[in-house]
Amino acid sequence: METASRCSPNEHLVIIGNGMACHRLLEALVNHPQRPHRITVVGEEPVPAYNRILLSPLLAGELAPEALTLQDASWYADNNITLTLGDRVTSIDRERRLLLTHRGDILSYDRLVMATGSRPTLPAVPGITLDGVHTFRDLRDADALEAIAQQGGNAVVIGGGLLGLEAAEGLRKRGGSALTVSVLQRSERLMNRQLDTTAAQLLEATLRERGIIIETGASLAALEGNGHGQVQSVTLSDGRKLAADSVIVAAGITPNAELGQQSGLMFDRAIVVDGHLTTSDDHIYALGECCQFEQHTYGLVEPIWRQVEVLAAVLCGETPAAYQEAPTATKLKVSGVSLFAFGPTEAAAKHEELRYQDPETGDYCRLLLHQGRLIGAVLYGDTRHGPWYFEQALAATDLTACRHLLLFGATDAQTALDNHFDNPLDTLSSPLSLTREAA
Repeated sequence: METASRCSPNEHLVIIGNGMACHRLLEALVNHPQRPHRITVVGEEPVPAYNRILLSPLLAGELAPEALTLQDASWYADNNITLTLGDRVTSIDRERRLLLTHRGDILSYDRLVMATGSRPTLPAVPGITLDGVHTFRDLRDADALEAIAQQGGNAVVIGGGLLGLEAAEGLRKRGGSALTVSVLQRSERLMNRQLDTTAAQLLEATLRERGIIIETGASLAALEGNGHGQVQSVTLSDGRKLAADSVIVAAGITPNAELGQQSGLMFDRAIVVDGHLTTSDDHIYALGECCQFEQHTYGLVEPIWRQVEVLAAVLCGETPAAYQEAPTATKLKVSGVSLFAFGPTEAAAKHEELRYQDPETGDYCRLLLHQGRLIGAVLYGDTRHGPWYFEQALAATDLTACRHLLLFGATDAQTALDNHFDNPLDTLSSPLSLTREAA
C-alpha cells in the first residue's frame, strides 16, 4: 500500500459512516485551506453524529439527549457537506469508483473513507436471539435500556469492562429500587484489562454498596426463554441460573468491516491500512474501529483521534508522518467513581512498584517503574494527578530524582524534578523512598 497521490480540491470525497470518527475528520477537513471541495457523508443512523461516550450519563438521566449532538444538520450544509442519513452503502465498485446504497442511489467517488465503526459482539450461546436481549451502542439502545429501567424487574449485564459497568450503573440509577441489576464478568476481577486486583476490589465494593450484584468468574452458558420468545433467565457454566427479564450484552466489539472485505480490500480482523490509513486500494481509506493497523484494532477514541490527524492531512494533499501506536489511559464514566489507569495491570520482576492506600478515604495509587521511568499507573478515588503521571510516561521522563515523592502527586514530584535539572549534581536519598512502597 502506498499513500495516494496529491489530491485535487475538486475531487469528490465520500465518507461511509457518520459516527464520532467521521465527525472528527470533517471538523479537521473544513478548517483546512486545501480541503476537498465536494464531501458527501452517508450515515446509517437517522440523526447526525453524536457523542457516544455520553450514552452512559444519558441512560443514567444525568444528560438530555440534545447534549450528545456534535453538530446539527445545518452545520453540514454550511460547510458544503452533503449529508445522507438513514441509508447505508451496500456495495462498492472499485473499478468504476461507484457506490450503491440500500435505497438504490448510486454515488461516484474519487476518494473514499470507510468509517463504519463496530458493533457489539454477541456470545455464541443458545438463546442469544431471544426478545429482551439488548446491546448498548447507540441512541436506540439507550432508549431501550431506559424503558427497561422504568419497567423494573431483573436486568443482567454481560461484561464487567468499561461499557458493561457504565450500562449497569446507568440502569441502576434510572431504575431505582424497582430494578435489580446484575453484572456477569468472566474474569476473576472487574475491568481486568485496566485494573490491578486491589483497584478492582475497591471498585467492586463501591458498586455492591450501590446495590449492583457482581458475579466474577461467571461464564455465560445459555439464555432461556419463557416459551413465548422472551428471555427469562441466564444459565452459567457452573449450572447456576439467574432471573433475567432483560439481558444487556457489553462484552466486546466486532469491526463493521464486511463491506470492505466484500469489495476485495486486504482484510484480517478488520480492513488493513498502512500508516497513512490507506487500504490496499490507494483511493480508499479506513478509519477508526473498522480498520486494522499492524496487529491493532480499536475501541477507544484516543488512537482514532490521532488517526484523524494523519488522514485529514493526507486528504488535503499533505504527506504527514505516519500514524504510530501510543499508550492510552482509561477513565470510568460512572458518577461518583473516580478511576484512572494506564499501562500493565500486573507488576513483572523487572518493575519497581510504588503503592499507597488510605483505608479512610478509599484512595489508592499504584505506580510501576522500569529503570526510573513510569510505565503504568492505577489510581482509584483521588485521580487528580493521573494526567501528570500519564504525561511523564509518554515522555519517558527519568523520574529517579523525584521517585521518593511520586506517590504524593504531581506538585511535589515536579518541583523535585525541576530542582534536579537546575542542580544536577544534587542527590536525593531520602529514607522516604525506601518506606513509601508499603500500602
